[in-house]
Amino acid sequence: MTTDGLFATTDEAIALGAYLTRIGYSGPREASPTVLRALHRLHPQVIAFENLDPLLGRLPVRLEVGSLMDKLVHGGRGGYCFEQNLLFGHLLSALGFHVSGLAARILWNQPEGAKTPRGHMLLNVRVDGENYIADVGFGALTLTAPLRLRPVLEQETPHERFRLIEQDGLFRLDARIGDEWRPVYSFDLQEQVQADYEITNYYLSSNPSSHFRTTLIAARPFAEGRYALLGNRLTMHALDAPPQRRMLSSVAELRDVLSSLFLIDVPDDRDSILASVIKPPTPGRTSAKERSR
Repeated sequence: MTTDGLFATTDEAIALGAYLTRIGYSGPREASPTVLRALHRLHPQVIAFENLDPLLGRLPVRLEVGSLMDKLVHGGRGGYCFEQNLLFGHLLSALGFHVSGLAARILWNQPEGAKTPRGHMLLNVRVDGENYIADVGFGALTLTAPLRLRPVLEQETPHERFRLIEQDGLFRLDARIGDEWRPVYSFDLQEQVQADYEITNYYLSSNPSSHFRTTLIAARPFAEGRYALLGNRLTMHALDAPPQRRMLSSVAELRDVLSSLFLIDVPDDRDSILASVIKPPTPGRTSAKERSR
């Protein structure tokens, strides 16, 4: 267990046993690449990416470790990048990994050359003398394995293939989608502190123009592919097969999908807001978000 930095915590604060039970892990508790890969595979398959709290106005979204445990572990919920990666970082720290937080500019589905803010969190994990990138909170392209911080090297995960391109200390993560490499986000190795994430988290969860306040988003990988929900459009991406899509037409159907496919214990209140998600698409128009994977 580390005792300094962003992920200073104790076994009691992280409730290590409850966390590992939640993600279905019963293997060794040691800081090794094998354990890191096992935890990174399991966490996103159980704890879904979702933004229900900002969408439903259940604010503030808290980032201290106790609140993260209450929501994502004991409460049967998921969360977005700050919640997911902060909690995962605390888990790794409690197991003895050396972990620091990083920030990234999202490039996925952005025009070439777009200048985006540092709105995404990921982790830098050092184990056995090597650095890995870990990220259990990037929605429909959440990593299901850590990546060695080695530029150019193509790296397989249980789902997609990824690579890191580096220039002058700036790294770009690319994903292999079909026959092409597509940029996901860019980052450097400047370590972030809790206050960095608190500021961005406040904007994303509270600003009325934030997409987390206006659009329902959920994603979860499973062994044979990925589920993704954008508004009321459900997509299943099976490995090596075309995506399958359908539109959800009622709040009851939406709740059932969030529970059965995304494993989310959906809050009981504010069905009127969930009802606003169920709306037909505008004929002849497809937004950038709707073109997303």
